[in-house]
Amino acid sequence: MRDNFQAEDTSLANLLFGQQNRNLKLVERMLGVRVGSRGSELTIEGEDAQVRLARRLFEEVHGLLKAGYMVSPADLDYASRILSADSRAHLRDIFLDTIFVSTRKKVIAPKSLAQKAYVDAIRKHDVVFGIGPAGTGKTYLAMAMAVSFLVKKEVSRIVLVRPAVEAGEKLGFLPGDLAEKVNPYLRPLYDALYDMMDFDKGQALIANGVVEVAPLAFMRGRTLNDAFVILDEAQNTTTEQMKMCLTRLGFGSRAVITGDVTQIDLPTGRRSGLVEATEVLRGVEGIVFNYFSDRDVVRHPIVQTIIQAYERRRPAAGECVAPSSGISPS
Repeated sequence: MRDNFQAEDTSLANLLFGQQNRNLKLVERMLGVRVGSRGSELTIEGEDAQVRLARRLFEEVHGLLKAGYMVSPADLDYASRILSADSRAHLRDIFLDTIFVSTRKKVIAPKSLAQKAYVDAIRKHDVVFGIGPAGTGKTYLAMAMAVSFLVKKEVSRIVLVRPAVEAGEKLGFLPGDLAEKVNPYLRPLYDALYDMMDFDKGQALIANGVVEVAPLAFMRGRTLNDAFVILDEAQNTTTEQMKMCLTRLGFGSRAVITGDVTQIDLPTGRRSGLVEATEVLRGVEGIVFNYFSDRDVVRHPIVQTIIQAYERRRPAAGECVAPSSGISPS
């Protein structure tokens, strides 16, 4: 099959094609088609389905460029995955849904259908679960949404929580006081926060108690009003810990719980609170479960390949299998 695509003008064509036709070569590799260019026109050749997908991709990316969005090679990869999953999807609705602009002028927006559904769920619901493999943006997007809510004064503080399961009973062998012992397990949350805002501002918010980063055990007995709570690595909570965390929510608060049920570090015989929550809380009004798959990985492309390789080797029996990407019925 052969098809053509005409860019609106030379300027947009140059952006669409990329320097020395870099974008065209990337699309050829990703979709297995042949792409030629002459002036502002593209010629696409290959199997019918792939040619249609490539043309749709160029149409949608052209629309992003026309709207002022600068498309990177990584964005082309994300866009290709989105349209492969749903050819009717509109990239403008996803890539132009700006969540937050960091102090480094970095625009944070969804990069997949599942990420878009996740962000929309956080906007609309009080408790949202983000479940899926590493690299799918679960924690990072939750952090961006939390900072956005704080900046807009929709909440008065952010509470970032993680279970320090890896430390277990070995805490006594680590140097320092309790806070210093568990700090390494909270480091990823600090890293995400400092990626949203400059270090000094982040430090000031932490010092003033506007942003709190703490081990899950520190939440017991508290009531969190007007707060945005993120429970990260929730697959390493016990049933009791998960219940305890969810029941800390007070008036005006919301929670995002993230985890990967394929990376549970609990001792043998202890059931994951996240796995149980997917069963106990399914169908509860106001609670939404959003699932990610390897198709939603937004790290180095090799990460997606690694996850797929492990999934092929994973035993079927006794595993918590996530549905396809998107929001499950609440």
